This record gives sequence, structure tokens and C-alpha cells, in this order.
Amino acid sequence: MGRYEDGMQVRRAVLGDAHVDRAERARTAFDDPFQQMITEGAWGTVWADDTISRRERSMLTLALLAATGNFEEIPMHVRATANTGASAEDVMQAFQHVAIYAGVPKANHAIKLAKQTYAEMEAER
Repeated sequence: MGRYEDGMQVRRAVLGDAHVDRAERARTAFDDPFQQMITEGAWGTVWADDTISRRERSMLTLALLAATGNFEEIPMHVRATANTGASAEDVMQAFQHVAIYAGVPKANHAIKLAKQTYAEMEAER
């Protein structure tokens, strides 16, 4: 299997088929090169590596998103914790690290987004 195929397999395992199917339906010729790159690079290389667990990778990703102020993807990655094994307590630990090392306002906003997402996930059950 190639890096793209590996990436799609990992992407589906982490984000879920419904999310990936929606994203694929929205794919156009314009964003196809970008989708190819992130599927190969993020999912087929970084997330496919088994040096650290998906639980740990999930926590790192959430912390990095919060620390860099990339809040748009936090709900998606909070939802992914259902597939990666990262608990709500794990996520809170990651955001506490963000507060200490990158700033309380960033962590506070990430926590707000996580709380909203967990509430939505609970309502969907």
C-alpha cells in the first residue's frame, strides 16, 4: 500500500468514516493537491507511525492546536478521541500543559471548545 492509501486508512480509523466521507464529497479540483498532501503527510506519515500511540498523538495534536491558536480543528480532534483512546482527562491534561507553556487564554478557549464538543457527542449518543 502507498502512503496515500495508508493515510486514508489511518484517517478513517482516527476521524471516522462519516467525517472522511463528508470531506471527500466536498473535495474539488482546487483543493485536491492539498488533500493529497495532508493525507500523505499528516495521515500517511505522522499519524501512521507507531512510535507513539494514537492516544498520545491525539493529546499532542490537541495541545499543539491550542498552543498555536488553531482552534478550528479542535472539535474535530476532540471527536477523534473516541477512536484514539484519549480520555477527557487526557485532553484536560494536554490543555493544562498549554496553559502553563503557551498561555491561559489559549487553553481556556480550547477547553471551552472541548466542553461544547463533548456535550454534542453526549447528545448524539
